[in-house]
Amino acid sequence: MDVLVVGGSGLLGREVVRQARSAGRRVAATFHRHPAAIEDVDWLPLDIRGRDDVAALVARVRPATVVNAAYRQSDWATTADGGMHVAAAAAATGARLVHVSSDAVFSGGAARYDESCPPDPITPYGAAKAAAETAARGLDPSAVIARTSLIIGGGESLHEQRAHALAAHFTDDVRCPVHVTDLAAALLELAASDHCGVHHVAGPDAVSRHELATLIARRDGLDETRLPRALRAETDLPGPLDVRLDCTLTQSRLTTRLRGAREFLARPAAR
Repeated sequence: MDVLVVGGSGLLGREVVRQARSAGRRVAATFHRHPAAIEDVDWLPLDIRGRDDVAALVARVRPATVVNAAYRQSDWATTADGGMHVAAAAAATGARLVHVSSDAVFSGGAARYDESCPPDPITPYGAAKAAAETAARGLDPSAVIARTSLIIGGGESLHEQRAHALAAHFTDDVRCPVHVTDLAAALLELAASDHCGVHHVAGPDAVSRHELATLIARRDGLDETRLPRALRAETDLPGPLDVRLDCTLTQSRLTTRLRGAREFLARPAAR
């Protein structure tokens, strides 16, 4: 098997599966509840919280590359332990590992974060992601750790759904969104390279969640003036306010161009 996508039924996992299949690769993908409707893929049920189950599946499939896009934000066992289980199984079989991490590993205390910045999480999810990174790097020093930010799709992402629902969006919560097609292409490119260690894979535009929702509304022909504004600082929601991933180093290693939200969400020019 060429590629095993763990978490293949999620937004990012599905796109990695599609692109790998389009490139003619043999693809297996795992799902927790339901497989995605993508043909010519070996769909395999898996709960990555089970170490022995993960090891047995990877040993049976024998993939050349494992892309781990699985997580559950409120579940340490899935995000941290599961990430460790996948890394251990990949290392045991000699598979090339690309582990998808998150900007949630940072507190937001720095102006920007490049690949040399150590994690300093302030939420349980961020701590789980940081723990998974540590496990992956310890078990397989040749692995790629790909930190990303808010992932936007063709209407499928939670952020797009919230914009369409006219939910309140924070004006003081800043991230560097990335389009799912760019992210998936970058992950597969990194998998095929000889690079290892931490890579930041996000868009160059730092935008607030409210600006992001506004861009989505404009693209989709919605009334952007109906989007409510809010301040995250005035809520008790945990998490950093402003996390900006510096992807300069990673972008210099890629032929895949990581577009910013203001570009990939721009409305098509009228003909």
